[in-house]
Order: sequence, then C-alpha cells, then structure tokens
Amino acid sequence: MNTVIFRTIAPYLAALMIVFSIFVLLRGHNEPGGGFIGGLIAASAIAIYGISAGVAEVRRALVFHPITFAGFGVFIAALSGFMSLFVEVPFLKGLWLFINLSDGSELALSTPMLFDIGVYFVVLGAISTIALALEEDEDDK
Repeated sequence: MNTVIFRTIAPYLAALMIVFSIFVLLRGHNEPGGGFIGGLIAASAIAIYGISAGVAEVRRALVFHPITFAGFGVFIAALSGFMSLFVEVPFLKGLWLFINLSDGSELALSTPMLFDIGVYFVVLGAISTIALALEEDEDDK
C-alpha cells in the first residue's frame, strides 16, 4: 500500500490530523472529545506517517522517543492533582482560574483541562510507541 499517492499525501494528512486532535482535545469537557480521543487521533497520524515514510523518518521528526511523551503526560496529569493540595481541597478537585482579557472577555483555565492534556500525551506516547514498534523491521533497529 506504499504507493506514490500515499507517500505524497501522508505528511499533509498527518499534519491535518494533529491539528484536528488538538481541536478535539481543547473542546473536551464542554462537548464530545478530550485527551483520550485526541491522543488516539494524534497517534493515528504518527502511524500513518510511519507507514508512508518509514519508522526512522518518524523518529527523526518526533525528536524525542514517543515513550517520553507518555512520561511527560503522567507528570502533567499528576501535577494537575497536586495543585489542589496547595489550596487545601481534596486531591484532583477541579480548580479554575479566570483571566480577564483586554477585550472584556474572560479566559478560563482549569485543572481538568491540564489533566486532559496529560492524558493526551500519555495516549499519544503509549500508542505511538506500540505502533512504531510494530512497523519497525529488524534491520531498522
């Protein structure tokens, strides 16, 4: 299935899927979506790019090993839980910070969103590690 058309379109499709995965991540709590499904979409983009360009090219493009993304995600998710300890509420209690913008609107930042970002990175890292390991030949190692 590694045709010229697939090799040509795969980088653009992967980039579009990454952007869409971030969109799905950011709309998570108010509408369908969130960190898990966003991470799956991003990992699928990496797998598609790996099929078309090869595992070595994907590893060069990612800069870090995919399992590093998973470790970073666990750190971010845990950090969102520990923030509640600073205001003396139960672990993983949702906290919100409202920032007034210059145009009169308000930007809401929350620990549930931070937790979702952590889940996004965990799913992205874990699934990408598995996908790249399955795509990799013995000669590529």
